[in-house]
Amino acid sequence: MPRKKPPNKYKQVLGVSLPLVASMATTMVMEFTDRIFLAGYSLDAIAAALPAGIAAYLFLSFFTGTAGYVNVFVAQYTGAGELRRIGPALWQGIYFALVSGVVMAGLYFIAEPLFRFGGHSIEVQRLEVIYFRILCLGAGSQILGTGLSCFYSGRGHTRPVMIIYMIGTLVNIPLDYVLINGIWIFPELGISGAGIATVTSWTVVAVIFVSMIFTGENDRIYAVRKHRWFDHGLFRRLLKYGMPGALQFSMDVFGFAFFVLMVGRIGKLELAISNIVISIDSLAFTPLMGFSMGTSTLVGQALGRNRPQEAVAVTRATIHLVLIYMLFMVLLFVFAPHFLLDLFRPGDLAADSLESMRRLGVNLLRIVCCYLFFDALYMVCIGVLRGAGDTRFIMWSISLLSIFFMILPIYIGIEYLGKGIYFAWLCITLFVFMMFVVSFGRYAQGKWKHMRVIEAGGLPSPADVR
Repeated sequence: MPRKKPPNKYKQVLGVSLPLVASMATTMVMEFTDRIFLAGYSLDAIAAALPAGIAAYLFLSFFTGTAGYVNVFVAQYTGAGELRRIGPALWQGIYFALVSGVVMAGLYFIAEPLFRFGGHSIEVQRLEVIYFRILCLGAGSQILGTGLSCFYSGRGHTRPVMIIYMIGTLVNIPLDYVLINGIWIFPELGISGAGIATVTSWTVVAVIFVSMIFTGENDRIYAVRKHRWFDHGLFRRLLKYGMPGALQFSMDVFGFAFFVLMVGRIGKLELAISNIVISIDSLAFTPLMGFSMGTSTLVGQALGRNRPQEAVAVTRATIHLVLIYMLFMVLLFVFAPHFLLDLFRPGDLAADSLESMRRLGVNLLRIVCCYLFFDALYMVCIGVLRGAGDTRFIMWSISLLSIFFMILPIYIGIEYLGKGIYFAWLCITLFVFMMFVVSFGRYAQGKWKHMRVIEAGGLPSPADVR
């Protein structure tokens, strides 16, 4: 009897990761077009959008990161064949999302002192407060949608996730345009319209996930309705493994949020062009999040089957694919920078200022090219470690790197040494390189191969035998 041909790892990675990349790309497209519309609306609007958006995402990333860690539980339960443990795991993510939404809404009250600390101009501060508050009030829908998406992504069925997030994007983009600019019957709301459009799309995504997941067929196989009670042990494990990884990502985001706030102290023009370059950089970075999530899923499934060598093979295939993608991004940033920068041309900027802005943007994009490959490798390694449950190491290492290679150097350099925009961006480059060194070193040690987040042997908890 002929031996069964082993599955093509590249095909396997692409089958799981590409829909997740497309899902992340829809989020990127939403943010990208949002900032294009705001840049065309006014310089103050684009200057305010990124600081306020990153500040909201700083808090949101912790909650979505924890709720999204349900993905690893679902993946490992799928690999272990314990399908009826998927429903209880999903419900713990839902309970966490409900509480998190209330906490995010409470951040409404810290908006004014938060952006006063940033020291930006009064008009920019006013717009930052408005945008931040709207995103925080609607954040519960985003957290819930992230947790629910794990029902599909953790099992490797990522196409529904892609389709649902595409629908959310199709809702967001036209609504964005008409609410910002006041088209047809809609009022001209400027940056408020951008925030309302984003929250509306988050809500649409969450509602679609609810309608698709909680069916009789899914309940029969995965116990998505029958086992909806609060499971203390499972919830504690979600927090134990999910919160450290979420804190790591939050510290990563905090480093960039702090960077944006400090750049705003250099000048409005420097702040605006940095916001634009970061938006362009998202063309490269956001798809990496999809590959990282796909890696976590495939590694989790392999470890659930107690086959760590499968996880290694998947990781190598993913590294090859993301490096090819980064090569295309580098070529785009090097040979077509003016095309990308002109997409964000502010409508109220004088010609001489616009030309200075373009020259600065080209130089900053060249700096971005210096760290893109390291960023790609870091994201894959982090995906492996998250898929195994090695999240405490991730939390401590990235938090320390954020402080000593990003936050402190930028603060001292700008506040006390009078350094400018190039110094701040070189700090980002060093930070990304150090994250790659630490995460790849941990991956190479191989301790993650022996880690699991589910119960030993895949045994059901007492809740399953009620």
